[in-house]
Amino acid sequence: MRSVALSPEARTRALADLASGELDVLVVGGGVVGAGSALDAATRGLRVGLVEARDFAAGTSSRSSKLIHGGLRYLEMLDFRLVAEALQERGLLIQTLAPHLVRPVPFVYPLKHRGWERLYAGAGVALYDTLGLLSGRSRGVPHHRHLTRRGARRVVPSLRKDALVGALEYYDAQVDDARHTMMVARTAAAYGAHVATRARVVGLMKESGRVVGAEVQDLETGERIEVRAKQVINATGVWTDDTQSLADTRGQFHVRASKGIHLVIPRDRLQSKTGMILRTEKSVLFVIPWGRHWIVGYKF
Repeated sequence: MRSVALSPEARTRALADLASGELDVLVVGGGVVGAGSALDAATRGLRVGLVEARDFAAGTSSRSSKLIHGGLRYLEMLDFRLVAEALQERGLLIQTLAPHLVRPVPFVYPLKHRGWERLYAGAGVALYDTLGLLSGRSRGVPHHRHLTRRGARRVVPSLRKDALVGALEYYDAQVDDARHTMMVARTAAAYGAHVATRARVVGLMKESGRVVGAEVQDLETGERIEVRAKQVINATGVWTDDTQSLADTRGQFHVRASKGIHLVIPRDRLQSKTGMILRTEKSVLFVIPWGRHWIVGYKF
C-alpha cells in the first residue's frame, strides 16, 4: 500500500484512468458504504473506480449520530447475533482499525423505578458487556457501573432529583463520521482504486439489457467520460432509486428511508460529564457529547 493524497492532481489522474480501460468494479456513491465497497474490492486485487457527485460523506454519512455502538436496544428484541457482531466491529475499530478516530464515550441511563428496573436494565447492560467479549478480544471500553441517585446527579447535574431513583453508566464509542469515511476512501485509493469526487453519474450504459458502465460528468470542467465496468455498484443510499432510474428500469430492491431527528444544542445548556440515553414511548433518545455541543438524537 502506498500513501496517497486526495488532491486535485490525484482527482485529474483518477478521471483519466477511469476512462482509459474497463474496470472490474465501478462504485457509484462516496458515502461510507461506497468507500467501504471500493476498499474491499481494491484489496482483493480488482481494478476499481469510485465516483461521487459531491464530496465524501456529503450525504447521510456526515449526518449520523456519530456513534459506534452495538445496538443496546436490540437486546430487547432478542437479536443477540446482531448485537454481538456490532460489538465485535466496535472493538476492532477502537483497538485496531481506527483508534485515532474512534474513542469510548460514557452514557448514563436514568432509572425511574425501584428494584425491578435496576435488575432488568442492569442484566441487559451486563449482557451487553459480555457479548462484547465473545469475539475473543477485549471490548475496548470500560465495564458498566451502577449509580445511586446522588451519584448520577454528580455526573449529570442537570438531572432533576425527582426524575430518577438511580442510574446505570455504560460505554459505547464515538467517531467523526465524515473524517472516517474520507479515510476509508483514501485507503481505497492507496490500494489502487481510482477515486474522484465532483464526478456525477448522468447515465448508465447498457448492453443486452445489462449495465456495463456509466457516463460520468466532471462537474469542475463539464466534460463527460464513459467508464466501462464489469460490475457497477449503486451505493447512493437514499438516492438509490434515482440512480437506478438512469438505467430506465426499476431495480429489484427499493430503499425505504428511516426517519431520525438530530438537534444540536450548545454544550453549556446541559450540565453533564457524560452522554445520556433516555427511554421514550416508542424508541430511545440519545444525548451525545460532540465538541462544544450536544447532539440530541431520536430515531423513529
